Amino acid sequence: MTYTHAAQAIADVAMPAGLLFDHLDDQAGLGSHMQKPSMMMLGGRMAYDFDEAQGRAIGSVIRMEGTILGVRLFVEEVVTDHRPPLRKVWETRGRPNLLVIGAYRMGFEIDTLGETSRLRVFIDYEYPPSLAGRFLGPLFGPIYAQWCVNRMAKDAANGLRGAG
Repeated sequence: MTYTHAAQAIADVAMPAGLLFDHLDDQAGLGSHMQKPSMMMLGGRMAYDFDEAQGRAIGSVIRMEGTILGVRLFVEEVVTDHRPPLRKVWETRGRPNLLVIGAYRMGFEIDTLGETSRLRVFIDYEYPPSLAGRFLGPLFGPIYAQWCVNRMAKDAANGLRGAG
């Protein structure tokens, strides 16, 4: 599928690609910013549910659900590309019930720069097809998408600094 909108964040992480990939391959850790109430989540949060592969294999299913401002949100993702230590990609399956972004493909790529790794976190997305989504998506979708990839890249770099 081709997506209309995109955001990305790039961070250099002082860690070999293999160790960085292993850290990022923990989907709950990678998306920890979604599990805590925040201003960008309007005080809401999402909870993860994984299949037995825990999001660490092609075909693995990841579900998230939660509420924001009393609205129930739900998305199901499937891992479509899993190439340690270089790349992981997951995509929505079915019709996500989200407020400011709709269907999306998200992932990360790692390039080796000696003992440092360059991490690129990306999201390609559409606005939600709902009436509210057609209004809220263009207003808040780009802001939310950029916040999300920035948080993932920053959390990965900061989490690994603290783990060393």
